[in-house]
Amino acid sequence: MTAFKEGDPTTLNRLYGRSQGKPLRARQQELVDKLLPQIAVPVEGPVTAERLFGQDRPLHFEIGFGGGEHLAHRADLLPDHGFIGAEPFVNGVAQALTHIEEQRLANVRLHMGDALEVLARVPDGALTQLYLLHPDPWPKAKHAKRRMMNDGPVRMFAAKLKPGGEFRFGTDHPVYLRHALMVMQRHTDLFDWQVEGRDSWEVRPSGWPETRYEHKARTVYGHEVWYFRYRRRG
Repeated sequence: MTAFKEGDPTTLNRLYGRSQGKPLRARQQELVDKLLPQIAVPVEGPVTAERLFGQDRPLHFEIGFGGGEHLAHRADLLPDHGFIGAEPFVNGVAQALTHIEEQRLANVRLHMGDALEVLARVPDGALTQLYLLHPDPWPKAKHAKRRMMNDGPVRMFAAKLKPGGEFRFGTDHPVYLRHALMVMQRHTDLFDWQVEGRDSWEVRPSGWPETRYEHKARTVYGHEVWYFRYRRRG
């Protein structure tokens, strides 16, 4: 996950944590070597729907897509929309590539690395939806600045979303939950929380699939999972 320096919302620090776990299987490595370069986000210049997909279309961005289940589900559900996913963990990228190949998804582009570096190159007001699902909680107070949910990134999220665009956030970590709510409360000028009662954050919204990570958190570790939807004010 990316650490973010407060102040200039385009100032990035280095990525923290591992970039690879267990060795890739032969087929996964082949996908990383051959398919990823074909659908990779360009390393320089603006990141627009026209550049990525050849035409204007609603644009979605997922930060830290894990194994890519949510990204692939949304892309399959909305074939006329464009999806950008960023993930620094090569094993997750390999899993996402498997979904993309098996489901023949032509509307997904991936970046293996820092999500905020790519997001900074998206034109302001270009995104229809932005997703941050189960980010690394960095639970120790001394590591709070490393959390994606901080003032600088949230301001960037708001800048990149069009008026009325939606920011979806999910977590199963109570420390991160409290921190995220505190941060979002400071930005009520930018976002309206889409809430009508406890079901708004305790029940998974329609079109928000359960990932393997979420299923394990709930069934193996007995964690509660919370879901949040914020609308960009216009």
